[in-house]
Amino acid sequence: MTGIVSYGSYIPYRRLKRAAISQVLGVAASKGERSVASFDEDSASMAVEAVRSALKAAPAATFGTLLFATTTPPYGEKLNAAIVAAATRMPRNLRALDLTGSVRAGISAILQGVDAAANSNLCAVVAISDARLGAPEGKAEQQNGDGAVAFVLGTEGVIAEIEASASLTREFMDTWRAPGERFAHSWEERFTITQAYSPLLGKAIQDVLAKAKLTPGDLARVVIDSPNPRAVDEIARSMKLDPAKLADNFAVTIGQTGAAHAGLMLAGVMPTLKPGDRVLVAAVADGADAMVLRATPAIASFKPAKSVGRQIESKGDVSYGNYLKWREILPTEPPRRPDPDRPAGPPMLRSQSWKFGFVGSKCTACGTPQLPPQRVCVHCRAFDNMEPYEFADRSAKIATYAIDRLAYSLNPPTINVVIDFEGGGRFLSEMTDCEPEKVAIGDEVEMTFRRLFTADGVHNYFWKARPKR
Repeated sequence: MTGIVSYGSYIPYRRLKRAAISQVLGVAASKGERSVASFDEDSASMAVEAVRSALKAAPAATFGTLLFATTTPPYGEKLNAAIVAAATRMPRNLRALDLTGSVRAGISAILQGVDAAANSNLCAVVAISDARLGAPEGKAEQQNGDGAVAFVLGTEGVIAEIEASASLTREFMDTWRAPGERFAHSWEERFTITQAYSPLLGKAIQDVLAKAKLTPGDLARVVIDSPNPRAVDEIARSMKLDPAKLADNFAVTIGQTGAAHAGLMLAGVMPTLKPGDRVLVAAVADGADAMVLRATPAIASFKPAKSVGRQIESKGDVSYGNYLKWREILPTEPPRRPDPDRPAGPPMLRSQSWKFGFVGSKCTACGTPQLPPQRVCVHCRAFDNMEPYEFADRSAKIATYAIDRLAYSLNPPTINVVIDFEGGGRFLSEMTDCEPEKVAIGDEVEMTFRRLFTADGVHNYFWKARPKR
């Protein structure tokens, strides 16, 4: 059988209260808040976090395919999946693809990953991530959210088998964005619900249940993702679904996370499944995809590295002004410092394991870990007696710190910390997802993959420390 071997999720630390938007713009506010990618995050960096979480529960897997699905890729012409692969230390003999252009790309990527795993007998990793943007005063600004999810798909150690799938494709105008535009456009809601979302969802669900030889009553949980939640309500009524079986759509806590949303909803219900439970997952956009999963006995012992619920609870607020600044919607005066230089290709290639994978070195003579990677041991002075040593998943504590109010940053002040890693290794790092007044010596931190800055169209990615979530 082929299905989900492991999964991981990532929800940014920052939240924007919808009432804060109303206070500034005077528009009606929806309930709750939305997740916001930080000033140093994008869809690729969030995908890295989700994949890292998924890989922790599948350490023995052998990978052959990586699919990265997003509607907000950092690069319009460059393989964004290669960034995810480099940062998560995936093998080079890997087939990697970007899927983009529609929020439907998320479920489509999962189905393609299942096919790839079944045909190759190698695991496929599917990373789905979006940093959604909406125009000020528009409904999308409040409705959207940012987040990522990842699935390891394979034929061994499966915790949820894909029993059946169904897909429909139909051309209609619902949401679109031309090249060069920052904000998407949407057609009138009554048209999209009555002529597209409800009919397509209904047909896809009927088809997949027929293939699986199931009735709605056989389902333990139901995940339905639609750009307009009214379509979900209509489907639930027509199918006579028990409301308790419907997965949380995170509308109040996270928002609609685009291509990642159906996968995040699925990750949210996975911990509640028992062996034999069946889950329907359906999503609509430019057509519809649906699949039925059956939980296997292995799910009883599976625990995600970080649950969706835990990440929803771990949060800090961001002001509407900072949100506009981070997204460069509101022009502001940059720091009075020279602009950063464009990162050069050759040194990035030479130091790829360090820059993207955060791999240092360990002296084979005395066993001292060190970073950045060295040729001469800082302890015993042995020369070229080094082996690679991975630091990205090691916890650390703050030895000392400094607050810099003059550094180039979209979110001043910059917090610089000296951290000591568990098992050895000391490093000077920038800190993120924190409040300057709450940073203290001895605090435990973990590493996270972020975008330092962008210069001349080149995104400079590296690793930062953050408080342990």
